[in-house]
Amino acid sequence: MSDISDTPRGSDEGVELEQQGDAPEFEKSAPEDRATEGPLDESEANPVRPYVDLGGVKILPREGLHLRLEVEEETQRVVAVGLDYAGSTLQVQPFAAPRSSGLWHEIRDQITDQIQRQGGRVTERDGAFGPELVAEIPVAAPQGGPVETRVARFVGVDGPRWFLRGVIAGDAAVQPEAAALVEDLFRSIVVVRGTVPMPPRDLIPLRMPAAPTAGTENDYSSL
Repeated sequence: MSDISDTPRGSDEGVELEQQGDAPEFEKSAPEDRATEGPLDESEANPVRPYVDLGGVKILPREGLHLRLEVEEETQRVVAVGLDYAGSTLQVQPFAAPRSSGLWHEIRDQITDQIQRQGGRVTERDGAFGPELVAEIPVAAPQGGPVETRVARFVGVDGPRWFLRGVIAGDAAVQPEAAALVEDLFRSIVVVRGTVPMPPRDLIPLRMPAAPTAGTENDYSSL
């Protein structure tokens, strides 16, 4: 996964969700059926479903799904959840957001600007969750070889007091069948905003899950 997708707010590199006190308000961007089909708020989710609790998000296990936690080396805090599924990778990060306005319309511009400054190309299109970005991101080849590019899709959904960002790479970035499977996975995520006051664009805390029960198909590992 490119550095552009791995950096939360407050880091030195990547796309930062910068807090701007006087920034204009934007409408929320989300599918019309978000409250029933997801991504769900904790208050909308079925409490008896066997979710894996990662703090800021809950993940519904499914066959073939492998879960990774991405940890910031310096602080050892969990900064993202990586989901390997259907020949693809879905990285998700939950952020605090205003109650009445959204973040995705503004953040798309930030992502586009950052990728273009790195020499990449970005196209905006309507996707399963509304506007999304398809990016061709430069990847340095080993031993001074020619620069290659990697395709990634940036998706985002504004919920009640939270924003969920996803970065899709692998087959689901280019193949419709894999894309449908990973989009369904993104839909199944539950965001747990909590009641603690947080500035908009702050990463909602993530944590290690409890030990998986015997016989599960999921891998839980920390990078």
